[in-house]
Amino acid sequence: MTSGIVTTSPLVRQYTLREFWDLPAPPQGGHHELIAGVLYMVPPPSELHNLVVARLNRRIAGFLDRHPGLGELYVPRAAIWTPENTYLAPDLMFVSRERLPSVTGLGELRCADLVVEAFSQRTELYDRQTKADTYAALKVPELWLVNLTRHEFEQRLLEAGAWRTHAIAKPGDILRSHVVPGLTVTVAEIFEGLPRE
Repeated sequence: MTSGIVTTSPLVRQYTLREFWDLPAPPQGGHHELIAGVLYMVPPPSELHNLVVARLNRRIAGFLDRHPGLGELYVPRAAIWTPENTYLAPDLMFVSRERLPSVTGLGELRCADLVVEAFSQRTELYDRQTKADTYAALKVPELWLVNLTRHEFEQRLLEAGAWRTHAIAKPGDILRSHVVPGLTVTVAEIFEGLPRE
């Protein structure tokens, strides 16, 4: 059990994964994530965030139902983690059938093939940089960053260990996954009738 005050300053304290699991939930809601021992507090998602992620969940799950055997879609609270000191909970992630055998324990996923993160202005820096860079270090090959303010998707592909922005998809565009053959998302359908955050 961790003693003392919970801190996000790595100069004050860094955490092991075991210590991280013993932390109390943040007092204002949301959840914690851990990157190389450094603790991050993630604010609770907005209703817009939840609606966009729910719509994406339905689209991707429907595609996977029509194409059984490709892999599994994991929803919020499923995590990518390392045994030492990193624990990230993407909004959605797809793990291919080929990668699933690398699961070495209950719920233990070290990587994913496609990660989806929805962000607003209040979480943009963390999601687009800190968290995205960590996914690259963990060798996630494709990342979709869903901008709730601009109603667009930024599609990044991992090349030589670094992200390359492959596409910016706006309403009127169709986003095509590179790592999940045949998976497409019509951007307008995801944001239809929704305000900008």
